[in-house]
Amino acid sequence: MKNKEHYGKKITKKFIKKIIIWVSLYTFIFVLTWFICRYLSYDKVWYSDDFLYQILTKIGYNPYILISIWLFGFLFIIVICLYKTLSYIDQVVDKSTLLVSNNEDDIKLPQELEDVEKRMNQIKKQAIQNLKLAQENEQRKNDLIVYLAHDIKTPLTSMIGYLSLLDEATDMPVKQRKKYTSIALDKSYRLEDLINELFDVARFNSEKIILQKEQLDLNLMIEQIIDDFYPVLKEVNKKILFNYDERITLFGDPDKLGRVFNNLVKNAINYSNENSNIIIDIKKIDNKVLVNVINEGNQLPKEKLKKIFEKFYRLDSSRTSKTGGSGLGLAIAKDIITLHNGNITCESNDKKTTFHIELPLDIN
Repeated sequence: MKNKEHYGKKITKKFIKKIIIWVSLYTFIFVLTWFICRYLSYDKVWYSDDFLYQILTKIGYNPYILISIWLFGFLFIIVICLYKTLSYIDQVVDKSTLLVSNNEDDIKLPQELEDVEKRMNQIKKQAIQNLKLAQENEQRKNDLIVYLAHDIKTPLTSMIGYLSLLDEATDMPVKQRKKYTSIALDKSYRLEDLINELFDVARFNSEKIILQKEQLDLNLMIEQIIDDFYPVLKEVNKKILFNYDERITLFGDPDKLGRVFNNLVKNAINYSNENSNIIIDIKKIDNKVLVNVINEGNQLPKEKLKKIFEKFYRLDSSRTSKTGGSGLGLAIAKDIITLHNGNITCESNDKKTTFHIELPLDIN
C-alpha cells in the first residue's frame, strides 16, 4: 500500500530522534561546563593548591580528557536509549501472545508504540471475529449434516415400505400399484436431493474454485437457465420475465457464472409469492454489466440480510420446508462473482427482494 511505513522503521526513527535530542542536550551542558571550568581556572578564583581548582584546570585545558568524558557520556546515552528500545521489543513479543487469546481486552503498550498497539488490537479483533465466524460455520455445518442424516431416513423408510408392499402383494390392483410406484418415485427424487445437498457440503470443504474463462453470451446463458426451470415454473404457476436492451458478451467462466444465476433463480422461485413473476434485468453501463434478479415476497429481516452470503446459512431454518437447502448456494455465488472481480449484494423491502450483480465486461 502507498504511504505505508513499516513499524520497524518508525521505531528506528524514534530511536535516532531520541538519541539526537539527548546527545544535543548533553553536548550543550558539556560545553557550558567546559566554559565555566575555563573561566574559573583563568581568573584564578581559587588558590592553586586547591584540589577542585586543580581538577578544573586539567579538565579545561586537556583536550584528551574532554573528549574522553564526552565520549563516555555519549556511549552512556546510546546504551540507555538502546536498552529502552529493546525493552519495547520485549513488550511487543510478550503482548503478541494475546493475539491468539479469547480475551477481548485491548492490548496495552507504551505511548511510543501507539501505532503498533493500534495495529495489534486491529489484528486481535479481526482474529476473534474470524474465530467466531469459523465456529458458527462449523456449527451450522455439523447441524446441517445431522439434519440431512435424519431427513434421509424419512424418504428412505417410505421407499422401503411402499416397495415392500409392491413386492409382497403380487395381486395388487393396477391403480393402487401405480399409486404406490408414484409415491416411491417421488420419495426417491427427494432422497436424491438430500444426497446432493450432502455432497455439496463435502465438496465445498475440499473444492477450490478455479475459473476457466472464455467469451460468453450472457443473454443466451440466462435464457438457457430460464428454459431449464420451465417445468418447475409451470408446476408452481410462476413466470420469469427477462428484460434487456442489447446482447451482452463478456469474458468469464460460463459454468461458474451459470451456477451463480442458477442459484439465484432457484432462490427466487423458492421464496417468491404464489402466482407471481420473477424479473431478471440486465443492462450495460460504461464497462460494466448490471444484473438484477427480483422476486415478489416477504421482506427479509436486516439480521438475515447481513448473513445471507455466509456459508451454511439458510434463510429458511425449517428442515421440513422444500426451500431448505444446504445454505451454500449464495455463499458459492458470492465467491464466484468475487473471483470475476465483481460484486453481489441483496436488498429487501415489504414488496420485493432484489439481488444486484455487478460484473466488469472485460474480466481479466
